[in-house]
Amino acid sequence: MENDEHSDGQITLPSVVEAMLFASPEPLKAEDLVKALLREDETLEISPTEIAGIIYQLNSEYAAQGRSFQIIHRGRGYTFATREPYHPWLQFIQHENVARKLSQSAIETLAIIAYKQPITKPEIEQIRGVDSSYIVRTLMEKKLVDVAGRRDSPGKPLLYKTSETFLLHFGMTSVDELPKPREIEEILKDDDMAEHRQLLLELRAQLGPEPGHDSSDGGPSADGSDENRSSGSVDKD
Repeated sequence: MENDEHSDGQITLPSVVEAMLFASPEPLKAEDLVKALLREDETLEISPTEIAGIIYQLNSEYAAQGRSFQIIHRGRGYTFATREPYHPWLQFIQHENVARKLSQSAIETLAIIAYKQPITKPEIEQIRGVDSSYIVRTLMEKKLVDVAGRRDSPGKPLLYKTSETFLLHFGMTSVDELPKPREIEEILKDDDMAEHRQLLLELRAQLGPEPGHDSSDGGPSADGSDENRSSGSVDKD
């Protein structure tokens, strides 16, 4: 494996780093990239610091070729991202991807993240009472959730937050625009918001009733049924 420049048809160090980042659904730390490289070739001399140089080299090539993407550092790792000038053309595609039906579990988890962010997966699971690994991964694949860093606690678990795609899809410019309980009640009456009804119900459930509001009216639960969802189960979505 060559250590220097990208060359057509040849496996080089930059091309291997590029391939790993392209294939990974989550950002990869420089240390993880180094471990993977050394696992394949123990004689290779590479350090996490040199990974930054390889990323710079790749991005320089992309810029010179007029590529629409680049490698960015997000959280504690590297990942591919579309360059900002191309975002306007992606909004329709992003909207269509998000519009694909989310499961009840995914909607519930998205609502929790929206109002509790930044939040760790263990904290999400404590609220929901079930393992949420698959659901969080699904929300990330749909670009609705991003990694926001790590909690400064034992194990340093990842923190999650809602993404720019989440804001775009729901017509917000900031999470500060998330509706309050009384506003959600009004929005639910709007026929134009029918496609967002289930998420709005979950948002309302996460916020809880406003002071003085009687929530014991026998109305439907957040999933539209009259039955209480049992806790301690395992997601099968």
